[in-house]
This record gives sequence, C-alpha cells and structure tokens, in this order.
Amino acid sequence: MGFKRFFTGLCLGLVLSVCLSCSQRALFSETPAPATPTAEAETISPAEAREGAVTDVAPAPPELSAEAEAIVASVAGGLANPPRKDVRLVAISDLNSAYGSTDYDPEVDRAIALLPFWQPDLVVCGGDMVAGQSPSLTAPQIQAMWQAFDDHVAAPLRRQAVPFGFTIGNHDASGAKGPNNQFLFQQERDLATAYWTAAEHSPGVNFIDRTDFPFYYTFEQQGIFFMAWDGSTNRLPEEKLAWVEQALASDAAQQAKARILLSHLPLYGIAVGRDKPGEVLDNADQLRAMLERYNVHTYISGHQHAYYPGHRGNLQLLHTGILGSGPRALIDSSLPPGKVLTVIDVDFADPELTTYTSYDMATLRTIEYAELPRFLAGHNGIVLRRDVSYDELAPDEKSFCEQRLGPAFCTGHLSFPRPKTYSA
Repeated sequence: MGFKRFFTGLCLGLVLSVCLSCSQRALFSETPAPATPTAEAETISPAEAREGAVTDVAPAPPELSAEAEAIVASVAGGLANPPRKDVRLVAISDLNSAYGSTDYDPEVDRAIALLPFWQPDLVVCGGDMVAGQSPSLTAPQIQAMWQAFDDHVAAPLRRQAVPFGFTIGNHDASGAKGPNNQFLFQQERDLATAYWTAAEHSPGVNFIDRTDFPFYYTFEQQGIFFMAWDGSTNRLPEEKLAWVEQALASDAAQQAKARILLSHLPLYGIAVGRDKPGEVLDNADQLRAMLERYNVHTYISGHQHAYYPGHRGNLQLLHTGILGSGPRALIDSSLPPGKVLTVIDVDFADPELTTYTSYDMATLRTIEYAELPRFLAGHNGIVLRRDVSYDELAPDEKSFCEQRLGPAFCTGHLSFPRPKTYSA
C-alpha cells in the first residue's frame, strides 16, 4: 500500500512539473523578440554619418510644440521648408536687447520654437547673445543675462539635441583694450568664460581645439571644419592670427569637405550707421586673402544688424542680420530694416556648395536675392550679392562704385568670379 501511494504521488508530481513548464514557456513566448536592425541602418557606417553622407532613410517628421504649430499654421500658404541636402545649418545673430536686459524680442523665441520644423544639424550664431559692454553692469546682472540666454536659447537647443556653434560679440565679452593694454570689460569676459566652460552649458559641438574657448576655437560637423575667432573688436592680435593660420593649415581643416568661419564683426561695411572704421575688421582685404589661401568657403558674421548674402573675391560673405533689437537698413537701399533667420543647406556635390533660404521673421516669408541690391559699395570695398559677378555689373553700376571708392576698392585684386567651392 505504501509503495502504491509513493508511486501515485511521484506520477502526479511529474504531471504537475510538465504543466508548469509548459505554462512558463507559453508565458515567456508572449514577450516579443528584440527587433533586428533594418537593412538601411546596417549599411550606415559611423564614418558616413559623421561626414554627412546621404542615405535613403528619411528623417523623422518634426515634433512641433503647440507654439510652433500655431506659428506654422499662421503662415498663409504654409511655411517654406527647402529640400534637405547633406548638412543643414540655421544661422542667427544679434539676439540681445538694451544694455543689461534679460528679456528677448519675440523673434528670438519664435526662431527657437521653429527649429524642430527645419531640423538643423547645427545652429550657428554671429554673436551678441547677451546685452553687455557696459561698465555699470554688476556681476549678478551679467550672470542674470547669461541665465536668461540659457532659458530662451541654449537650454531649448540642448533639449532638442542641436549643437550650437557661436562667436563672441562685443556685447557678450568685448575684447576692447585700454591704454594699458588691459581688457576694458575683463569681468564680462571672465563671466562669459565661466558660463560657456561649465559642463552643464556645453554647446554640444565636436571640438578640435578648445584651448582658448569661447574666444578662439575650432570644431567639426559632418565633414565641415568650423573656426570661431574673437571678432568682438576691429583688430585681431598678431599672436592670434598666427593661431588662425596654423589651424587653417592643419590636416583637420584641409582634409575637411568645407571650411566656414564665424566672426562677429564682418570684413566689409554694409549697413547704415555701421559702414565705417571700427565697425568692421581692420585690414579686411589682407584677411580675406589669407582665408582664400586656405580655401575658406564662407565667412558668417553679425554686428551690422542687416542681412546681406554677398561675396568678395573667392570668399562667401553671409551677413546674418539680426533677431534682437535694432535692425538697420542696408546702405544705398530703400528696403526697410528687418529681422532675418537663414537656413543654409550644404550639398557637397553642388559646385556652389551652399543654398540659402532666408526668412523675414516678422512675416515668415522667404527673402529672394532679387529683392536685395546687386552690390553694396561700403567704405572699405564693394560686396557683390552672391548671385552676381563683377563682370555682370552694368557700366553705370561700376562707375557708381569707382566714383565713391576708387577702382582699387571696387575690383579688389581681380574681377570677381562666381563663388568658388571647397577643395575636398
């Protein structure tokens, strides 16, 4: 009898074990297996992604905030979004308001809100992110300005995971010096450095040389070499020019697919009230010749508070305009001043390399080249609209420039060819 009970219990135990095993197997089988990478993902190497290679994988549709959706919906006919190329940049500049202000004009907030619509790979800024350059500002006031900038601009960019390449402007941390060769705004330079070198404020770019960041530094973005120099005053120190040449001659620069420079002050004057010495860099033609020698394609600048897509010699000159307070009119133009943002699409297979789509930030309509003057004859040299060559100017246009500036400032070293591309 005892043996039968033992045998019956053993059989029941085996049956229960089998049932439990089957139940667990069925339960676990309900969990889906991890998805395998798609064929498209497997064919994209890290090198291709870094260099901005074109793939068949379409970008995810933008996720817009309610504010951005309302802005887009308000544009009659829809907000223009140009075709994407290898790399997309958005260029902004001069975001600040009155001295010491911690407020930003609505166009600044509008631009940042719309970035997910354009989905840039990088945002570049021509400087004047805060409203300094006043001896009366205290350290807490300056820190409050940088905190406001972080709230309105930098933090939203970090949340969107968009890198931010910038140059320092005269209202951020002026490099002006007094008779004793000391910086007049040392406190502002110290506090700007403290803000930008804090780990939590990282701009998210791929640094190459950040030894003197944020005043002089280089970085790489998808095969493009970027340099930012301290163009917050009209003169670059000789020792810094030596660094500039060394950096531009480096393998990192010369093996890149393109080279772009960020400066607050431009090389040439284009705007009413800013077309004069001190408001542009000294020795503009010599600096331009140096940049051309190292095949720099585009010089992006702010400070003039006016938008003009130009070129002189073989160097593209993007005067970014302004998003903050105080837009200015172009010289010799009846166009009203406005606030502008530019989307730059880079196509490495296109001989022109870059395509601009610029927006009037009041109306969000696009600005066509034909609306702008064919050339601007500023005090230190002619700047041609980027789609116009010197040879295409009419005799009366050439005569106007030569009578104002003389032949040397109107023709430069040679007649201007169409924009030259990168050397890969």
